[in-house]
Amino acid sequence: MNPATTQLPHWDMSTVYPGLDSAEFQAGLEDGIQALDKLVAQFDKHGIMLRELPLEANTETSVIFEEILAKFNALGAQLHTLEAYVYSFISTNSRNETAQACLSHLQQELIRFSQLSTRFTAWIGSLADVEGLIDNSKLAAEHAFALRKAAIQAQHLMSPAEEALTSDLRLTGGSAWVKLYSNVTSQINVSLELEGEEQTLPLTAVRNLAYDPDRDVRRRAYNAELAAWEANALPIAAALNSIKGEMLALSKRRGWETPLDVALFNNNIDRQTLDAMLTASREFFPELRRYLKIKARGLGVSKLAWYDLFAPLGKSEEQWEFAEAQQFILTHFASYSEPLAALAHRAFTAGWIDAEPRAGKEGGAFCMWLRQGESRILANYQPAYSGMGTLAHELGHAYHNLRRAECSYTQRSTPMTLAETASTFCETIVREAALEKANRQEQLAIIEASLQDSLQVTMDITSRFIFEQEVFARRQERELSTAEFCQIMLEAQRATYGEGLDTEFLHPYMWAVKSHYYGSTFYNFPYMFGQLFSLGLYARYQADPDTFKASYDDLLASTGMAEAAELAARFDIDIRTPAFWVASLGIIKEDIDRLAALIP
Repeated sequence: MNPATTQLPHWDMSTVYPGLDSAEFQAGLEDGIQALDKLVAQFDKHGIMLRELPLEANTETSVIFEEILAKFNALGAQLHTLEAYVYSFISTNSRNETAQACLSHLQQELIRFSQLSTRFTAWIGSLADVEGLIDNSKLAAEHAFALRKAAIQAQHLMSPAEEALTSDLRLTGGSAWVKLYSNVTSQINVSLELEGEEQTLPLTAVRNLAYDPDRDVRRRAYNAELAAWEANALPIAAALNSIKGEMLALSKRRGWETPLDVALFNNNIDRQTLDAMLTASREFFPELRRYLKIKARGLGVSKLAWYDLFAPLGKSEEQWEFAEAQQFILTHFASYSEPLAALAHRAFTAGWIDAEPRAGKEGGAFCMWLRQGESRILANYQPAYSGMGTLAHELGHAYHNLRRAECSYTQRSTPMTLAETASTFCETIVREAALEKANRQEQLAIIEASLQDSLQVTMDITSRFIFEQEVFARRQERELSTAEFCQIMLEAQRATYGEGLDTEFLHPYMWAVKSHYYGSTFYNFPYMFGQLFSLGLYARYQADPDTFKASYDDLLASTGMAEAAELAARFDIDIRTPAFWVASLGIIKEDIDRLAALIP
């Protein structure tokens, strides 16, 4: 890409506030804090907290509930917009000290808001009859799913004083360990010889060499990376031990049988669904190992090592300049529906997208909800198919946000399992269109890149799930050493990748690489669910487009308002049995067969 001729867009936040130093933003921040103060006072006035005696679901209770929920939803949306606005400056320039200070200030208020959320949940749990409230209040009926979830969650709360203390300690407890992990890993530099010259590179740059076409470069980068993780493993292991230990303690005190039960509850699925999906995935491993063997053949090696997993196959000569990618996406989104194309057009023309890579900007890509149906998309655009595919994916998230525009703050809450529904679907639309116009080498590159992703969200996610289960089991007894973390990781990789990889060259430090272990519990299986669920829906769309379109937007609008199984049932899908997951995996098998045909 020639920067002199191609200017990549920056997003426009001036439609929200003129700037962080503006009087308008300061007024908005003060208004949010004052609204929070007033809501705290109303919570105190009405006794919105755990009650010793059950509350009757009478008219007075309904009036209080409707008043509190309406203001809670309004304030939640208001604070979210403030947080997203501030984060838009940090994510595009991490050195913006004004934004960092604003976020630190705002986080204190967000903790207060989260404490109100906990109190509200406890109050709902004090109701003698939640169903009576739902019957007596229109607003309660509209939030029935959230109310029923809150009633269950209330059974898993500690005393009000303990919950408040836990919230206060968050910034110096688990969150502090997460910050330590982030600080340590982001500052690791690695010495590596490249092109005959000894260079010192950030660890992220060394890991990106896994995509280098030169196998010797990949191998040396892999060895240097492992050495760097080993040198920094002690504080990272301390963080993981502490975070998992805290989760175990809180789960036990809150009456959950295991941390996995917490994750299942938060993701709106049950154990039967998880088992069905994991069973189907494990039974599909032979096909994924076949893919790894095909790739080894394409690379001209007898067996893949870990450092070959992301090695490129094929070569796309086509340059997808941003304007070309924009037009391609608009054209093929329109082939699905005009509303989808209209959303993408608005994102491209109304300053929703920040696409230019630059110093201080966060890597990767994401889409964040800003307000109502409005989103912002961060990308680090490269003029290749992968850059276009990423844009399509993030625009799918924006479309999901648009479909939830009329939902309240509480109704919008979508679990990770369903958060990828629209994004993967939109990426698949563009991928299939790109394959139709691609030559053999371009098809090879597109299909293999897609299979890399599929391998990660099925086989690798299973290895991460196995690892986390074993870590929790052992952490109940004592802290684990770095050597034990490495041993558990290797065992999980052998159990999943099996004969598909050279077992002498696995990655024992993936527990240090993946930040997911240091955040939400079991932040792994939801990725598999998200991709396979979306692929299954895409297959339904191909089979009967008109029937599918009639229900799809409603499903997207409802992802925070029903269990996943109930939403799936709208398409006559039973996610509690392996059959649906097997069908979704069949789409990945089609890609493996395509790859096999391209690599005789």
